[in-house]
Amino acid sequence: MKPRTYDPVKVRAALTGQFDAISAAVRELDDERLALPTRLGDWRVRELVAHLGMVASWVPLHLREPLPPQPPITPLHWAASTRTAAAAINATAVELVAEQFAGDAAQVSGELDRQIGELWKAVDSPEGREPGRVIPMRFGPMALADFLVTRLVETVVHADDLAAALGLPDFPHDPFALASTSRLLADAFAAQVPGGAVELRIPPYAVVQAVEGPRHTRGTPPNVVETDPLTWIRLATGRQEWSAVLDTALTASGERSDLSAYLPVLG
Repeated sequence: MKPRTYDPVKVRAALTGQFDAISAAVRELDDERLALPTRLGDWRVRELVAHLGMVASWVPLHLREPLPPQPPITPLHWAASTRTAAAAINATAVELVAEQFAGDAAQVSGELDRQIGELWKAVDSPEGREPGRVIPMRFGPMALADFLVTRLVETVVHADDLAAALGLPDFPHDPFALASTSRLLADAFAAQVPGGAVELRIPPYAVVQAVEGPRHTRGTPPNVVETDPLTWIRLATGRQEWSAVLDTALTASGERSDLSAYLPVLG
């Protein structure tokens, strides 16, 4: 499938909105809430905030590093590769808590703000503004513009984790960030489960065809799955079980419409 493109100006604005909202939420935390459990295994809120700091700090830490000798990968390749990095990501979060996020709530918030500030300095530097700039990352080199799209996904997914851990209503996501995350995860699903037997609809942001079988060409598709963006994001990242939202936040019709065996998309 042809990779989707994302407007870099809109990506930057949306990422700013996501980090601003995350930073504001973290400033409201106290030491007790930093110790709350999350839906991410052994991570407390403190480890989750530390991971968000890593999400922000990757560009300033690696922007000027030499590149590995291979062609740049795409956000779809990144999505397919994430599940192989769970252990390393967990270890990094634990290290960051020990080294940078072990203080009281004010220190934790201040460190996150510092790392977000360093991100914008790097993006606005001559290297960050260089057209076609490529940055090394965990799975290979990636165009910086594409890498910032993956940061949109990270901030949407983990802001939702933060809201769930704190027992808050849905996080105030930037609309472009929510749309981009829905589309990237839908495209990644279609790439990982190629075919045309099922039409996956995430209104108003995405429609893709996937799953091996007879391809639909006209009229009403025989197999249709439809859900809202946040439910799709939670399904695609393993935060939500298919059976828990079927016939409530998700509708599925047709004998091939059970997608639970193909989820999650993102590790």
